[in-house]
Amino acid sequence: MRKIVTTADGTKSILITDTDVQYHSKHGAILEAKHVFIHSGLHYYLKSNHPKPISVFEMGFGTGLNCLLTYLASKQNNISIQYTGIEAFPVDFSELKQLNFHEKLGIPNEVFFKLHQFKWEEKHQLTEDFSFQKIHKRLQDFSAKEEFDIIYFDAFGSKTQPELWTKEITDQLFEMLQKNGVVVTYSVKGSFRRDLLASGFSVEKIPGPPGKREMLRATKEAC
Repeated sequence: MRKIVTTADGTKSILITDTDVQYHSKHGAILEAKHVFIHSGLHYYLKSNHPKPISVFEMGFGTGLNCLLTYLASKQNNISIQYTGIEAFPVDFSELKQLNFHEKLGIPNEVFFKLHQFKWEEKHQLTEDFSFQKIHKRLQDFSAKEEFDIIYFDAFGSKTQPELWTKEITDQLFEMLQKNGVVVTYSVKGSFRRDLLASGFSVEKIPGPPGKREMLRATKEAC
């Protein structure tokens, strides 16, 4: 069973009641996403690298919240972003219509709905500076044709999706990144951190979002 719930910042999220797994933090869906992926990922990368068209890959497209926030960051910072999201289990549109991200962020709801109505496996130009595509498959079955600057690793936790928190996955992430590229995730799982290190990443624990003391950021340092 699945139901719509309200998180601490007033944003709606989806709860899978059978496993008590929620798509976003109960402490605030937008607060968590901004902290983990926008501030600790996108903004961090921009501070260290020259402005250019930035390529972002998201593992776990889900409700599209991280993509929506990245779209807003593109407009606010006047940067060009190419966004790719992968999702094996798309959210039903009847659930998406009950979410309120667009209201909380002050944008037209058609922008949010467009992200989900666009055809899979095709590139779309949402604005002049924001291109977008979504891939309907598992990460393990995905073969990247390009290297990315930033990876948002937003899979469900290891108890729910253990197959995504492995050395095989960290090796894949390393190969998908450009030099100086970064991976950010809400998790600080010890085995995942060790796998990132073994795959060649430089890994740091940094302050986490509300309700979570720490998170991980991994960098593929230039040789």
